[in-house]
Amino acid sequence: MSSLGPKQRVFVGLAEIAQALGHAHRLELLEHLGQGERSVEDLAARTGLTVANTSRHLQLLRRAALVEGRREGKRVFYRLSGEDAVVALMQALSRVGERNSAEIARVITSYFRARDELEPVSRDELLDRLRSGAVTVLDVHPEDEFRQGHVPDSLNIPLAQLERRLAELPVSREIVAYCRGPWCVLSFEAVAMLRQRGYRVRRLEDGFPEWKMAGLPITHP
Repeated sequence: MSSLGPKQRVFVGLAEIAQALGHAHRLELLEHLGQGERSVEDLAARTGLTVANTSRHLQLLRRAALVEGRREGKRVFYRLSGEDAVVALMQALSRVGERNSAEIARVITSYFRARDELEPVSRDELLDRLRSGAVTVLDVHPEDEFRQGHVPDSLNIPLAQLERRLAELPVSREIVAYCRGPWCVLSFEAVAMLRQRGYRVRRLEDGFPEWKMAGLPITHP
């Protein structure tokens, strides 16, 4: 590499990062880590991978400096390295995919838009409504992810519990649902279920990592 010019050396480094991103499992791991620090075992359970396979993917991401780890006894915990930059990178990748990939366009049409054709609520719009008390914010993360941090005044009802906890939601006020990110199926499924039951509900334009990255207020544990 010493014979390469400075621009070429930068491109080599960028190519290594792109190579680390080049697997669906690693992208999913980054999405989960966008919610907060996780152990290898926890990530394996959430993604349906073996612990060994999860560890290999995380090591590749670590080599590209996208994640960093720490050991606690026999367990290893990972978090995003330079959280804002990695979340922004995932956002940029999503935008390129939406624009350029025919397969992604088909999935958006057949799954996501079939469940929610309405324009999502922007972060600034939700913040204004929160300040005026004009909206109920529904966080459909699993409870342990909610405890890592959430949009202020959110009501946490994980998707699996939503149908039996409908009485906790106001029928007369608009609801805005959110979860892990712009393509997290949890919020789309929640919106579809609630609309079928007569609730006025929309979806936040993205998720908690993007909200936090924008410097908006969050509630910590």
